[in-house]
Amino acid sequence: MLGRIKDNLLEKVRCGADMTLRERITLASILSLPAILAQLSTVLMQYIDASMVGHLGAEAGASIGLVSTCTWLLGGFCMACVSGFSVQVAHFVGAKQYGKARSVVGQGLVAAFFFSLLLGLVAFAVSGPLPFWLGGKADIAEDAGDYFAVVSLFQPAMMLSWMAAMMLQASGNMKVPSILNIVMCILDVCFNYLFIYTLGMGVKGAALGTGLAEGVTALLMLFFLLVRSPELKIHRGERFLQLPRGHSLQTAVSISAPLYLQNIIMRGAYIASTVIVAPLGTVAIAANTFAVTAEGFCYMPGYGIGDAAGTLVGQSLGAGRKDLARRFAWITTLGGMLIMTCLAALMFAFAPQMIRMMSPDPEVVDLGARMLRIVAFAETLYGASIVAEGACMGAGDTLAPSFISLGCMWIIRIVPAIFLVKIWGLAGFWIAMTVELCIRGIIFLLRIRGDRWMRRRIVREGAS
Repeated sequence: MLGRIKDNLLEKVRCGADMTLRERITLASILSLPAILAQLSTVLMQYIDASMVGHLGAEAGASIGLVSTCTWLLGGFCMACVSGFSVQVAHFVGAKQYGKARSVVGQGLVAAFFFSLLLGLVAFAVSGPLPFWLGGKADIAEDAGDYFAVVSLFQPAMMLSWMAAMMLQASGNMKVPSILNIVMCILDVCFNYLFIYTLGMGVKGAALGTGLAEGVTALLMLFFLLVRSPELKIHRGERFLQLPRGHSLQTAVSISAPLYLQNIIMRGAYIASTVIVAPLGTVAIAANTFAVTAEGFCYMPGYGIGDAAGTLVGQSLGAGRKDLARRFAWITTLGGMLIMTCLAALMFAFAPQMIRMMSPDPEVVDLGARMLRIVAFAETLYGASIVAEGACMGAGDTLAPSFISLGCMWIIRIVPAIFLVKIWGLAGFWIAMTVELCIRGIIFLLRIRGDRWMRRRIVREGAS
């Protein structure tokens, strides 16, 4: 029933039919719910890893936390590449140019495979010395290096899974990626238990279990994209897998380039955060790691709504409907703010229990819970920045949002944090982060008030 309603409402978007406020809210809700579940499954998988490893001791948890910013760096590069192609797919589907959408899918998959293979090999090559570069001590460096090495080798699997999932979402199919991400969580639990406990591989086993879960999920995602998707499945007689070229390549580069820059500088800021926190000791590193993981239950639903916003805005602009794109941007942004406010209240109330699920160490639990209660006050405006940026992404607007995020991260968060940790320890870092997230949210709300973020034109004559 919901699938039929969604398809009918998306057809209204693509055909230029009028939509009531209720229909717009209904469509945004139908697309957002599975996207939220998909994002929650991602953070649940991180939570599972942290919990299973955390019960091996504070050192084991700290070893993952030490290199977590670098794993995010790899993920950010992959997501930037994915976005360059998935945004185009959303616009072509909105314009009902399905052949061009399929062409972009094929080019995107080839680009994803070779890019992630190169990225993974480079990451593997530096996995040994990396923990020491980040300020880690000998007691956690070996486990941290092993974890990062295994994660690096599974980059192609992760990348292809993300690419296929984002292409399906761009076509309006949020349900399949959501279900498969839940399947990935179940596989992650099974594989992790096998490798961490049964085979006694510890931290390395957590990375291997997660990697295998991602590999199986990637195969399933590709099956639904290439065989089952009504809009994007392979058609006999069409050229499919091919190197990116022409308008598709130019557009992908113009969309992705600011995101690559943002990822380097933003993830560099996260790495700088690790360097700032590392001297505070093993307990602080572990508490910071577990608090970041626990906070994901609050903000990852925002990213799910942001994915829905990108799809709705992209298809609306592909259909030539700027007014509708703006309305969807505001509906999803306000919805994200509301949901994250409710989740922030729950996070504040149950902060100790959330940390205790990942670590039995009383010091880690106490410190991590205090960090969660500090950042809870930023989640409403953090939701605004997440969803509004997703809407901008759907429009292909990546340059200005990248500079907004970079400026806020380095000027408002990192620089003050250097001084505040000397006064208040780990709390000083989280206070700086809370202030920065609030300011970033306000700026993004101002961004989507105007029209500049909707100026990119993707659907045009001769696109390949």
